[in-house]
Amino acid sequence: MASVIRAGCHKQDTPPGFDDYAASAQLKDKEGLSFDQTSTGRALHFLGRSRDLFWCAIFLLVPVACGAQLQLIPDNQSQSVFPGERAIKLTWANHGKVPVETELRARLYQATEATAVLLSDTPWKRLNVLPGQTVLESATLGFPPVKAETQFVIKWIEGTNKLFGTTSVLVYPTNLLSELKLLAGEEPLGVYDQQSQLKPILKNLGVDWTDLEETSLEDFRGKLVILGPFRSKSQVPEGFGTRTKAFAERGAAVVWLLPPLARGDGPQPSFALLHEGKGTVVLVQPEMVADLASRTRSQINLLHLARLALHPNPVVIPFSAPEP
Repeated sequence: MASVIRAGCHKQDTPPGFDDYAASAQLKDKEGLSFDQTSTGRALHFLGRSRDLFWCAIFLLVPVACGAQLQLIPDNQSQSVFPGERAIKLTWANHGKVPVETELRARLYQATEATAVLLSDTPWKRLNVLPGQTVLESATLGFPPVKAETQFVIKWIEGTNKLFGTTSVLVYPTNLLSELKLLAGEEPLGVYDQQSQLKPILKNLGVDWTDLEETSLEDFRGKLVILGPFRSKSQVPEGFGTRTKAFAERGAAVVWLLPPLARGDGPQPSFALLHEGKGTVVLVQPEMVADLASRTRSQINLLHLARLALHPNPVVIPFSAPEP
């Protein structure tokens, strides 16, 4: 009958037959020795007389085995969120041969240069993971407002101090895209946003923009425009590419958030730089800026792409030695 490992490794009943083995002083092994004359027999005979010592040793060893059963799979990079109640993704794996059941808590720390400050210690859930199973979970935690990128660490604890894993989280201020005002310079930012994904964010941040659905590219005099996102290729107006090319040739920077690829389209890079006359067009696949209002990574990507359009860097072979 399979047992369930619980993260405190609660006491279990004495195994059946233990007393018989411990008292079997006259059992014979293959070489004719009595069972209590073998090393195993002497050990069991001693433990039979010292059952409390035996179970004490077992309880000391089992928590180590328990910890080895359940593992929090580490993220490839820190998760990034905005302040407030946010869902943190978790991947748990049971590498053992028996089910694991445990009550976990989340301890949230804010990391500083010198130390880590405990912000909260809250129960999360009872986690049950079958042998060989990997499960995807999420935990909702509250993060405080920040003025710049700030690192937080979540420790997943059972009981008072049994650590099952840690999660690193970067929290960003909600005004990330206010930098677009600085990048646009003295003129407003040009925006063509039929789906109204970017315009509400800019309005809340007090960033001035010119709506390129009302003002044509030919009449716009700013140096930075963001086109899209587009729901599909059918949303892109006829001749849009030609007008965009002509606008960039005047020395402007364009970030073009492309519509999703259609079935049958070949693989495309996540973004690409095109030099048009004195300007630059950055073509961007929609996945780079998906869920722009709620995803920090999408907003960070958009800022990076805008900087790249304004100040394009030459593409070089990675991991190569710099030219003398």
